[in-house]
Amino acid sequence: MRGVRVALAAAIVFLTAALTAAAPAPTPTPTPDPVDPVRNMEYWLKEYGISDAWKTTKGAGTTIAVIDTGIGRGPKELDGAVVGGADFSGVGKADGRAPVGDSDRNHGSWVASLAAGRGTAADKGMIGVAPEADLLSLSIGFGDNASVPFVDQVAEAIRWAVDHGADVINLSFTTNTLDWDPSWDDAFLYAFDHDVVVVVAAGNRESGTEEVGAPATIPGVLTVGGVDREGRASNTASTQGITIGISAPSEELLGVSANGDLVIWDGTSGAAPIVAGVAALVRSAHPELSAGNVINRLIKTATPSDRVKKVPSALYGYGLINAAKAVTASVPAVSANPADDLREWIRLYRRAESSPAPSATPTPFTVAPLPEAEPPSGAVSPLLPSSETLRYGTVPLVVLSLGTILVVLGVTAAARRIRSARTPRPPSR
Repeated sequence: MRGVRVALAAAIVFLTAALTAAAPAPTPTPTPDPVDPVRNMEYWLKEYGISDAWKTTKGAGTTIAVIDTGIGRGPKELDGAVVGGADFSGVGKADGRAPVGDSDRNHGSWVASLAAGRGTAADKGMIGVAPEADLLSLSIGFGDNASVPFVDQVAEAIRWAVDHGADVINLSFTTNTLDWDPSWDDAFLYAFDHDVVVVVAAGNRESGTEEVGAPATIPGVLTVGGVDREGRASNTASTQGITIGISAPSEELLGVSANGDLVIWDGTSGAAPIVAGVAALVRSAHPELSAGNVINRLIKTATPSDRVKKVPSALYGYGLINAAKAVTASVPAVSANPADDLREWIRLYRRAESSPAPSATPTPFTVAPLPEAEPPSGAVSPLLPSSETLRYGTVPLVVLSLGTILVVLGVTAAARRIRSARTPRPPSR
């Protein structure tokens, strides 16, 4: 029996081996590539349609000028992204790549990495909204971190950016005042006249900005408000104002510092470059569009907030940025910038401040000399009447007086005669 069991066991082993050899090997289940934790933290890429917009364009052929504290050379995420720059603070490097300031020295690098970061490898490292767009690094100094007045820095930086091919200009700062220096009139008009989209941060309540201030109040710019992870207007990392045109994430943002360190930060200073990056995507996909039509496309395709009943609102503008729709939707063209007209504003409100225009010096007019007076005919006493006074004074007066007397006497005589005729006579005896 044992031999049979052994033979049976051997047969079973042989059969099993034969079947195993004949059966195909099971297909191994593919292991999905691990998601890069940095990319996973960039929630705005998927939630705001940016990764879908990349199916059409990643911003190639466009240039974003970052007027800020300078884009550092340290981050690998920005290798090859910066194609030019300049310093306007008076204390930075000529190429605009040396961070300016102490507390704000990384600000420009954070902004740039959100707008057009390249990542560190395929699907790794922080990537910007328009990763194939070029960057211009224009360094300025906030507060006392400059030897040039701030208004002059900004005005000159805008002109330089326009002259060096910027399609989009990002301004992630505020002055906390509604008004702006008149020198900015010409600088911003220069950008608008050269068809450049200017994107501006609204400012943050946490830093003391209760309402939007310049440059976010300048007609023609696209002002960006900030929202939290749930799409609600941020209580700390945004402010409010009627000039807000659109909203974007402003909390739990990533940024690459000038030395390459990755940080988490808040503020509309980060919301603005997200919108600037989307503007670059639109300009890349639709190079025929004017700056006004780019802004119009961004606000017309925005996702309205369900927390307001009417748009635009002082908290959200026209709604939350939607990159996929901004790039692919059919949007009718407009003939004017929906963000208003700076030139018309200047005509209406700067007129009272302007000095009178100089006028030409009038040509002297020569007056012909008067004829010489005739010499007196002879000495005559002022008490005796002259021929002129007799002709025009005495004689007419005498005639008029005599005529009046005669008329009065005639009337008197006629009245007596009538009275006498009416008086009855006594009867004769």
